[in-house]
Amino acid sequence: MPHGLELAALDLLPTRPDWAGGLRQAWQPGEDGARQRLAAFVRRGLKGYGAGRDRPDRAGTSMLSPHLHFGEISPGTAWTAVDGAGAADPALAADAEAYLRELGWREFSYQLLFHHDDLADAALRPEYGAFPWRDDPAGLAAWQRGRTGYPIVDAGMRQLWQTGWMHNRVRMVAASFLIKDLLLPWQAGERWFWDTLVDADLANNAASWQWVAGCGADAAPFFRIFNPVLQGQKFDPDGSYVRRFVPELARLPDRWVHQPWAAPSAVLADAGVRLGQDYPRPIVDHAAARPRALAALATLKETAS
Repeated sequence: MPHGLELAALDLLPTRPDWAGGLRQAWQPGEDGARQRLAAFVRRGLKGYGAGRDRPDRAGTSMLSPHLHFGEISPGTAWTAVDGAGAADPALAADAEAYLRELGWREFSYQLLFHHDDLADAALRPEYGAFPWRDDPAGLAAWQRGRTGYPIVDAGMRQLWQTGWMHNRVRMVAASFLIKDLLLPWQAGERWFWDTLVDADLANNAASWQWVAGCGADAAPFFRIFNPVLQGQKFDPDGSYVRRFVPELARLPDRWVHQPWAAPSAVLADAGVRLGQDYPRPIVDHAAARPRALAALATLKETAS
């Protein structure tokens, strides 16, 4: 028997993981899939988009970004369909406008990249080049694996790993956590998203990370620091998004699902959750991380003066 067959018979040949498994279930690549998704969005998803787009527990977004990225549908086609729906039905006008603003931001990102070809590496605001970032490989790894101890962050990072996509609101929360709670450079997050997102446009990915970090064009100020517990409670109020992607917390009551470390021991026991074993304790205290981030920001002002 040839050597390779012997190994196969003994089940000793190395196996390659099916990296496309989750992606295959989540997406229908190609122009047909793109057009079907756009039609479904206009028909069922556009109404309520303005508010629903912030709810990761609902199907409130178009999910067209991978198709746009790979050129399977054009921004103009999406714009025409949504704009036409809003013009035909005044009840949809505000939601259509909200969606068109997102397409506009996408195109603006390309303009930024055209004029700044180092957008993925260098802050548009040069003073941020002196920001006192931390070096924390363990913290970065915990964030990448969805093991930070903050359920809304972990749910997003696991959704990303399983499906190649993450809800936009959760992207902002996860990015804020990396940059401001862990004080790790936005470029590390940009690279991870570039490697894992199916819609990772160079322009949009880099511009969005710079927006959260406060160093991009028309960016959110650095001192806008998302509280991951409050974000989870507001946008995933019954915890269904967290329960989907962090199943070890599935039996926790709604009150505790976004802050399991605060739950009484009896509640944790009833839910089968052992902190530090089934699910990690928070790798950083947000209440302490926020002033630490603001103190780091203050060093830039001191340097400038």
